[in-house]
Amino acid sequence: MRTTFRNIAFGGVLILAGAAAAVAQVSDDVVKIGVLTDMTGAYSDLAGPGSIIAAQMAAEDFGGKVLGKPIVIVSADHQNKADVASSVARKWFDEEHVDAIADLVSSSTALAVMPVAAEKKRITLLSGPGSSAIERDKCTAYNVHYTYNTYSMAAGTGRAVVQRGGKSWFFITADYVFGKSLEADTSKVVIASGGKILGEVKAPFPTTDFSSYLLQAQSSGAKIIGLANAGADTINAIKQANEFGITPKQSLAGLLVFLSDVHSLGLPTAKGMYLTTAFYWDRNEESRKWSKRFFERHKKMPTMVQAGVYSELMHYFRAIQAAGTDNSDKVMAKMRETPINDFFTKNGHIGADGLNRHEMYLAQVKTPAESKYPWDYYKILKTIPAAEAFEPPDPSCPQVKK
Repeated sequence: MRTTFRNIAFGGVLILAGAAAAVAQVSDDVVKIGVLTDMTGAYSDLAGPGSIIAAQMAAEDFGGKVLGKPIVIVSADHQNKADVASSVARKWFDEEHVDAIADLVSSSTALAVMPVAAEKKRITLLSGPGSSAIERDKCTAYNVHYTYNTYSMAAGTGRAVVQRGGKSWFFITADYVFGKSLEADTSKVVIASGGKILGEVKAPFPTTDFSSYLLQAQSSGAKIIGLANAGADTINAIKQANEFGITPKQSLAGLLVFLSDVHSLGLPTAKGMYLTTAFYWDRNEESRKWSKRFFERHKKMPTMVQAGVYSELMHYFRAIQAAGTDNSDKVMAKMRETPINDFFTKNGHIGADGLNRHEMYLAQVKTPAESKYPWDYYKILKTIPAAEAFEPPDPSCPQVKK
């Protein structure tokens, strides 16, 4: 009887221990987030230090802990170089026990890090990259493409410009995966909307002198010069187009324009431009409240990338809480099954391909006379439903095939 009692008691201890482990399992007793971003280059203003601040705000607003374990934020500069990004990611995973990497503002760095993360079964939360290849043939089981993609930019800006008479296009395209993807997706939308493509030219990334590319665009006779680039490249191209007197005769379509770009350009230069965005700080009371808190720390209003970093991390922390573990497979399952409703977006859903499909907004940059206070830059012209802003899951994604 004594032996039996001991066995039962020992079994009870095992059951209790197993139940406790099931309630909360956090690897290494910490939830560590790595913000891998561009700190000094062409995308540093739209992401960079602001993305780190957004991540810190998310950790603080969640209470600094998940399942009783501390949240730690680390950061690094990937310099917009794929090899640097993959090297940092591997070191973070192997030596520093990072659980998830956020931001990854350029598509080339994202596509370099995603397979490393998948190999290690760690999660990537992409707010900055745009290439739609991320959820097509390059998708992984551990990736979330959160804020926008190149198709959503094309579906908003490209379609709106054609509908307003801009039927002939010439592209100036950043010569890497993001620019090529943005041009391809926009061309598809332009042609489907009744427009035509007269030509394109590839510009190295990054570049400061767009004169030869603008002259080629000018000689094409196209009504619309589509800028398939972003950040400092977009700013430089728009400024030089104005300086060369191109814009009175031809119109520019900035296919990926951020609030930080408009701020740098100024309303006299950017006024009237159409753009598509996932987020605007002044859209409603909820977005204003969060953005003003962000402004207190960064002294700039947030871009959609920076707001997306905060939102994606809050969704990640909630998924850990709901799953009772930071196990990547279980957390990804919770992230996919839970709708996203916050100041950033309403009724967002993460598909099998990892893409977060949500409402987008077609905006137009205000004139100086229309702007009533600092950072009052956009008129929201249209809410674009998720089904219109994003394509259905592509069967080229292995996760969709499953």
